[in-house]
Amino acid sequence: MRVPLSWLREYVDLPAGETGRDVAAKLVDAGLEVETVEQLGGGLKGPLVVGQVLTIEELEGFRKPIRFCTVDVGAANGTGEPQEIVCGARNFAVGDKVVVVLPGAVLPGDFAIAARKTYGRTSHGMICSGDELGMGDDGTHGIIVLPPEYEAGTDAIELLQLVDEVLDIDITPDRGYCMSLRGIAREAATAYGLPLRDPALLDVPAPNAYGYPVQVDDPAGCDRFTARTVTGLDPDARSPIWLTRRLQKAGMRPISLAVDITNYVMLELGQPLHAYDRSRIDGAIGVRRAEQGEKFTTLDGVRRTLDAEDLVITDSSGPIGLAGVMGGADTEIADSVTDPETGRVTGTTEVVIEAAHFDAVSISRTARRLKLSSEASKRFERGVDPQAAAAAAQRTVDLLVLLAGGTAEAGVTEFLAPGAPRTVAMSADHPDRVAGMDYGRETVVRRLQEIGCDVYGQDELVVTVPSWRPDLAEPNDLAEEVIRLEGYGNLPSTLPQVPSGRGLTARQQLHRRVGRALAGAGYVEALSYPFLGEQVFDQLQLPAHDAARQVVKLVNPLSDEEPALRTTLLPGLLGALRRNDSRGSHDLALFETGSVFLAGPQPGVAVRLPVDRRPTDEEIDTLNAALPAQPRYAAVVLAGGREQAGWWGKGRPADWADAVQAARALAAEAGTELVVRQGQYGPWHPGRCAELVVTLDGVEQVIGHAGELHPRVVKAMGLPARTSAMELDLDRLAAAGGEGLQAPRISSFPVATQDVALIVDASVPASDVEAALRKGAGELLESLRLFDVFTGEQVGEGKKSLAYALRFRATDRTLTAEESTAARDAAVALAGERTGAVLRGA
Repeated sequence: MRVPLSWLREYVDLPAGETGRDVAAKLVDAGLEVETVEQLGGGLKGPLVVGQVLTIEELEGFRKPIRFCTVDVGAANGTGEPQEIVCGARNFAVGDKVVVVLPGAVLPGDFAIAARKTYGRTSHGMICSGDELGMGDDGTHGIIVLPPEYEAGTDAIELLQLVDEVLDIDITPDRGYCMSLRGIAREAATAYGLPLRDPALLDVPAPNAYGYPVQVDDPAGCDRFTARTVTGLDPDARSPIWLTRRLQKAGMRPISLAVDITNYVMLELGQPLHAYDRSRIDGAIGVRRAEQGEKFTTLDGVRRTLDAEDLVITDSSGPIGLAGVMGGADTEIADSVTDPETGRVTGTTEVVIEAAHFDAVSISRTARRLKLSSEASKRFERGVDPQAAAAAAQRTVDLLVLLAGGTAEAGVTEFLAPGAPRTVAMSADHPDRVAGMDYGRETVVRRLQEIGCDVYGQDELVVTVPSWRPDLAEPNDLAEEVIRLEGYGNLPSTLPQVPSGRGLTARQQLHRRVGRALAGAGYVEALSYPFLGEQVFDQLQLPAHDAARQVVKLVNPLSDEEPALRTTLLPGLLGALRRNDSRGSHDLALFETGSVFLAGPQPGVAVRLPVDRRPTDEEIDTLNAALPAQPRYAAVVLAGGREQAGWWGKGRPADWADAVQAARALAAEAGTELVVRQGQYGPWHPGRCAELVVTLDGVEQVIGHAGELHPRVVKAMGLPARTSAMELDLDRLAAAGGEGLQAPRISSFPVATQDVALIVDASVPASDVEAALRKGAGELLESLRLFDVFTGEQVGEGKKSLAYALRFRATDRTLTAEESTAARDAAVALAGERTGAVLRGA
């Protein structure tokens, strides 16, 4: 909301010396967010005056049309002689009043004006456009042509109100009343402790039977509708300078007098209005829900298909307006047209003014579905004062009579659905308990009255909420208003008392250790949004029946392209890898730990928990039962080089083994070991995919996968070649590791190392051989490591040689050679029995 300081002063007698920054500081203290204070006319220096064009000479021989003009600027040039000016614009004629800047002046942007020779003539100044003066868009993109009543030589800086300060305020959704000068003025008056001149306090005639007929079929969608009629408008009337300048300062473009007036009143009072050309309305005005698939052309010329939830304004021919969003093209105010032969001006001479109050939810849904946000819809979505409708209609009628020479008809139509003021019961000390400080009843009552509430009662207050504050619905809302007006800076800073002896839970400790372990291994943490679009599952080549496709969809997603909660961390991580690779970072290793959201067999319905007390255990359990399962996952992605080349030797690209090793590192932090075996799943290459298995309650469970991604996945997602990834269920990994991480046992006795090389069929997984060796070696085995894999003629076709290093150690003695050899032989024997392995060279 852009608020010109000069306009704000009409409603509040701000101290004379207050600058825009001073006012902004007061409003910030009151809880408003003032983004900027814009200095209009900064650096502007005259002379800048009104001039009348006396002659125009067309200069020829140039690539674009050029005109040499003489302009009467009165006594502003010190001589009274016509000023000679060269100009390329063509939207003015002899006799027109224009804005002239004379030599010695400085325009915004430090643009100094001096006499200079151009196009073979000397130009003593410049005829100005709105853009050159920093006035904003006036719709013409040409020279400013002023009304004829202004005398040549008049100071244009004051006439055009070029010097001002504009506060740009970001209005939060719960403060819709501040999307008007009336609302901002109320906040400024409260902040300064000054009276407010409410522009909505007008004498409004009572409704009668002579007004334009209106039929409201949906009182829930439209609980108030005021219609007024003005006739005899001058179609050639133009918006006065003060009106257009206020619109421009507020960020709106002047269009025509009738439309400008409705926009002006909307900015002033916060009530959106619409003016219909009465000659184009067929019969009574109606308000109803649209028929499914009904067609309608809005003011922007777009033919739109309506939904049954959309609220429309109609006449006998069908929809003529999209309620609270945009009017229809068939009943818009006609532009004035001058007959070239007779000079007669034709256009709209009779208008019907609509000032209505619509349901905020309905308007919001329509505007979002049609992607048609307007100044009106922004206000209705945030809440409009329903009692301002009649005053806004009257203000519009008064301005049309004053500025367009119209006549207000006596008929007044007002539809009003039954309703009552909203009241909130609150104890007088409730704000004290919320804020943690003693305000006292007197302060609470005074502050609530300042925002327009009526307050009754002593210890227990009954507060009648003003019509312009639909956000005040509960005692906490009223407490927030008291705290806000008393000043957030006055709240005491007290730290909560934390019970001693409570540290991180085992789950939290594991998550921190996992992050440190991956960061220590060279991975960089990337935090992605927990949303995804279902098309990503096709890119990951997940089968149609895969459980990951069963997503939880959001009713109000941030993006229509990503309406679902994630069931895997990979899309977000791979998206981060793709973005970084496209920006020149090709050697990447990223990780993320976070929750995924797994839909249950039946969607739950969440209950609304109370805020005035602690929820009961049953209420919390009911809420938790309605939520999807949210296990915590860990994932890594790698691409490019894993080890850099240098004087120390050759580098190494990242591959599937790095992804598997990341999983092993996480298992070590959880105090358990993973069983890694060949697998096949979704996005991974079928020949380079490992299943990650743990044992829970005596049953093996697959908790994740690691390896190189499938080339088709890489291509579909635009990833670097040979990208690798790992993802596992961190919660199930932690469950397999037990309650706490066990410190390693350090033995003072030496280790005995035995190496074995076993020949097995090429199809036998190394993990099966390793499992057999561990089982056969018994309790003396401390560690087992595969250090070589060999294939070739020496081991035979279809065979491979697996070389393992076995480390044996006892806790109470030094092992003899016979003991370590016996343990090795037992391990080899069991491996031969289970996998067909034979010692190489035997």
